[in-house]
Amino acid sequence: MSEARPDDVSTADAGAGSSDEERDSAAAEVEQELAMMFRRARKMSSSVATEVHPELDPASYSLLLMVADSGSLRAMDMAERIGLDKSTVSRQIAHLVRLDLLRRVPDPEDGRARLIQLSDSGRARLDEARKCRSRRLRADFAQWSTDDLHQFARLLGKLNAMH
Repeated sequence: MSEARPDDVSTADAGAGSSDEERDSAAAEVEQELAMMFRRARKMSSSVATEVHPELDPASYSLLLMVADSGSLRAMDMAERIGLDKSTVSRQIAHLVRLDLLRRVPDPEDGRARLIQLSDSGRARLDEARKCRSRRLRADFAQWSTDDLHQFARLLGKLNAMH
C-alpha cells in the first residue's frame, strides 16, 4: 500500500487540523519568501541581461527570452503575452535589433507583416548567458538533496499552475 502524498490532499482538506491563525501565519511566511525570491530573480535577470549585452536592460531581456522560447513572434503577439502596449514593445524590439540580438524577417503567412526572431549573435550570447546562469544555480543548490530539489520543483510547478 502506498503512502498518501501531501499534494494528494483535496483543497477542502488542505486546512484540516490547522487553525486559521496557523494558516495565516504560514501564508505570511510564504508571501515573505516569495517576495525575497522575486527580488533575487530580478537581480539575477539584471545580471544575466548584462552578460548577454552590456546595454541590455532586464525588461528587454524578458522579451529576448520570449522570442528564444517561441522561435519567432509578431510584435503584436509579444505585446499581448507580456501585457504591454505595442508601441512600448516596438521600441524595445528596435533597441534589441540595434544591439544585434533580434532580427525582423518576413512573415511567410502574411507578406506585409514581419516576424521577430533571435539573430545569430543574439542566440550565441543568450546561450552562453544561460549556461552561466545554470552553473550558478547548480552551485547554489549543491548542498540540497536530490529529493529536496524534486520537492521544490514540484511545489514551484504547483504554484505556477495556479494562474
